[in-house]
Amino acid sequence: MSNVHYFGIRHHGPGSSQRLMAALQALQPECILVEGPADCSALLPMLAANDTRPPVALLAYTAEDATQSVFYPFAEYSPEYQATLYAIKHSTELAFIDVPVNIQLASQAQASDEAEQTQAEEDKTREGHDETRALTSDPIAVLANLAGYEDGEAWWNDLIEQSHGNDLEVFNAVSSAMAALRESINPAHPAIQRDLVREAYMRLEIAKAKKHCSGPIAVVCGAWHVPALQEKHTAKSDRELIKTLPAKLSAKKLKATWVPWTSARLSSASGYGAGVTAPMWYQHLWQQQNNANLVTHWLVKVTEQMRLIGQVVSTASVIEATRLCQTLAAVRGRPSVGFEEIREAVIACLCFGEAKIWQQIEAKVLLGAEVGEIPADAPLIPLIEDLQQQQKKLKLKPEALPRDLSLDLRSEAGEGKSVLLHRLNILDIPWGVLSDSGKSRGTFRENWRLTWQPEYAVKLVEHLVFGSTIAQAANTKMTEQMRTQRSLSKLASYVSGCLEAQLDQAASIGITLLEKRAAQSSDCIELLESIPPLIDVSRYGTARKISLGHIEELIERLTVQAAISIPYACRNLDDDEASHYHRALIASHHALLVTDWNGAVESQWWKALNTLVESGQTSLQLAGLAARLMYQADKMATSELELLLGKMLSAAVIPADAARYFDGFFSDAVDRLLYDDILLSAIEHWLVGLDETAFVECLPLFRRIFASLDAMERKRLIDRVLLGREQVSVEFAINERALQSWPQHLASISTLLNGGKQWQM
Repeated sequence: MSNVHYFGIRHHGPGSSQRLMAALQALQPECILVEGPADCSALLPMLAANDTRPPVALLAYTAEDATQSVFYPFAEYSPEYQATLYAIKHSTELAFIDVPVNIQLASQAQASDEAEQTQAEEDKTREGHDETRALTSDPIAVLANLAGYEDGEAWWNDLIEQSHGNDLEVFNAVSSAMAALRESINPAHPAIQRDLVREAYMRLEIAKAKKHCSGPIAVVCGAWHVPALQEKHTAKSDRELIKTLPAKLSAKKLKATWVPWTSARLSSASGYGAGVTAPMWYQHLWQQQNNANLVTHWLVKVTEQMRLIGQVVSTASVIEATRLCQTLAAVRGRPSVGFEEIREAVIACLCFGEAKIWQQIEAKVLLGAEVGEIPADAPLIPLIEDLQQQQKKLKLKPEALPRDLSLDLRSEAGEGKSVLLHRLNILDIPWGVLSDSGKSRGTFRENWRLTWQPEYAVKLVEHLVFGSTIAQAANTKMTEQMRTQRSLSKLASYVSGCLEAQLDQAASIGITLLEKRAAQSSDCIELLESIPPLIDVSRYGTARKISLGHIEELIERLTVQAAISIPYACRNLDDDEASHYHRALIASHHALLVTDWNGAVESQWWKALNTLVESGQTSLQLAGLAARLMYQADKMATSELELLLGKMLSAAVIPADAARYFDGFFSDAVDRLLYDDILLSAIEHWLVGLDETAFVECLPLFRRIFASLDAMERKRLIDRVLLGREQVSVEFAINERALQSWPQHLASISTLLNGGKQWQM
């Protein structure tokens, strides 16, 4: 009788873990063999370290190109993880038995060269192709669907976990089910060919273990592989089969380590296992496996999330949802409440039948935000290695406490630090934040506030899919974002970010996309919002030595397009729309003032603003803004403005409309009242003419606009109003005693400045 016992499990299956642990306790194996890369067995003990907290993942990659990598994620409820803990706790021999990662990574390079050939082979064997692909990716889900279940874990719980009797017999039943499924596969399918090679390798590894183990051997692997591992094959035939594998990479070219993982990432297929649709639900099943109130506890978690988004959920509704779960399970003939029943009960009882309410919390509840931890002595991933190398090179030490950093972009060190910080921001790692909110962009100086957070390492792991270096990952991520971005203004901001981070490849792609999208855009607000970031882009030509191509031509074209559409787009807007256009128009105008625009473009722009002033259909807030911009630029005579303000702020105009005009004219420019008598007189006459009701209604507007003045400016404005214009025309009053002593003070100062010799007055 063979001393090898096969345990076919579902990757990331809490039910599998429960049955597996019971089976191992009964079997007391001398050796445990786990599906996983054979050359990474030495890393397994780290899983049991005190400072390891799942979810974590085994990461293997090539030192020369970390984009060639493979992940093997482990959750707390993963059978492989629990088997590892059992082995280490009981001092049981433990090893991986699957194809080594140095061969898998070599296969990745080979697979990319053979991609077209593989596609052609799949097209030739299309019959049965989709079914075979589904079987190889998640065979348990296929069985569940055949039985009428939505979720493979639910089927597994109902028919496997709820069964009684010997645990070994349950796994034998699973093996029989998988054997029946494998009878319908297409043997010519590339995935099946790869599986056959893997299974041959695992059989050889099991045979090696049998030679030196006299006690029971437990093989923990995906249920799909069990029938193949149990089949009789000669060692010679298996060796012949694995000869098709590519040559191993040298040990120097291979790196492997444990990395923190996230619960949400467990929902994606990775490494040897398919993803699970609800990682936090499976975590709950594992942690509450012996709790008779498992469903109630889960509904309490759902209720907490619903209340956080402002939904009112009563205790009675939770009780009703619990009863509905149980009723649905009974009607459907299920031995226990499953995930489908809970979801439907939540929507019915807690969301009042509105599925959209459930969708607001679905990701939070099902995917979660759990982040794993790895041992302190685990090797580093390539992105962290690259970051540490750059930190050392640039002498930029990460610190937990905030500190300010001022960079001169004209120096090589300053430019290098700036580029690194900008690239990290693209990767969602805000180690540095521009303390001046970007006001120094386009100049030679940037001011940053640096604070390093430990979770930034996890962000680097998540972005490893974009590349093996900071530059490569940022380039790839920005390229993907720009290609899917439909907003012209956001696309322009992305290009600006690429130039800040010196991502030349992504910037070139972004500029091409900008030109294409600009030709297709006719939305005025989108055109206006795209102009400021593009002008920021054009200003990098001197400070960052970047080739900007056709950016200036593009700015001129967009400005003309916007100028033509402005008079029509700014008609008959509501207050919210007018405020949106107000912000976009003033930002574009201020940006254009610092450019070297040609005469035709400038003329077209001022013509558009003049139309806003003269048209009776223009929204009043925008008409006021256009009047102020023209007056500031001496495009409107003083007498003309006086007449205009007298008209728009007269008693004949409805106070609410006059307030809108006042808002548009003076927002962000109320300081002009300190020295412009015409503006001040117009405002005085309007305010004096308001009745009490209208004045009270306008108070919030006045407070908002005049809040931009500091204490000294407010005092000056009050003095101008109360004391008259001429008496406070000077900046300060002269004290008579100070005036008398001034010659003596001046003589003393001149002596100091002249090296002890008094200047001749």
